[in-house]
Amino acid sequence: MSKQVVLVTGGLTGIGRAAALGFARAGGTVVISGRHEDAGRALVAELEATGADAAFIMADVRSDEEVANLVDQVVERFGRLDAAVNNAGTEGRPGPVTEQTAESLAATFDTNVLGTLLSMKHELRVMQAQGSGSIVNVSSTYGHAGAAGASVYAASKHAVEGLTKSAALEAAGFGVRVNAVAPGPTDTGMLDRFTGGAEGKAGLVSTVPMRRVGTTDEVANAIVFLSSDRSSFTTGQILSVDGGKSLV
Repeated sequence: MSKQVVLVTGGLTGIGRAAALGFARAGGTVVISGRHEDAGRALVAELEATGADAAFIMADVRSDEEVANLVDQVVERFGRLDAAVNNAGTEGRPGPVTEQTAESLAATFDTNVLGTLLSMKHELRVMQAQGSGSIVNVSSTYGHAGAAGASVYAASKHAVEGLTKSAALEAAGFGVRVNAVAPGPTDTGMLDRFTGGAEGKAGLVSTVPMRRVGTTDEVANAIVFLSSDRSSFTTGQILSVDGGKSLV
């Protein structure tokens, strides 16, 4: 792990931020990307305080050109790319199907699906040439279940899981693994926005067999595991980190 060069998209908050810190604590070199430079520089300072090498590169995952530049900069600066976590995402606009529009679908899919596709496209370009690497995409329990009031978000995460499995088949032949984590309700700003308040959050928690939300560190631990040699024979898998929610 100590020699891993890791890229985390959407790394400034929530699960992405926790993953970046997890890799740093494990001795990795961590590159975070996002769209807010001040927050990025602040997180780099926090990562460096752990003794890790770290960098922030501004990028919008919806742009092919920016993602290509992001990956190229990682390789130019650190020489390789060993692991990538494609975490950038949005909850979109919650509401029933009858209230969705072409615009609301595009806004969600452009980040969650196109962003994941473009990220993998350029990460795999580098990893294929290396003959090694690991990619972890961030899905959701809604990536393999229906969700009333979150149809577009659920559809986007179903797509992420399909992309993950397909890319895993394509990449296995050149030594690269592609997996995903599927968090259940996790204590993030996105969950607060999605549930709309304490009552909504409590209602969602009641559907979790462990009767609590997960922490970002719990999801990050799974991401670090899937990115490490400890999961060297694992690819194309969706690892649920959801307190049992996907069982009910």
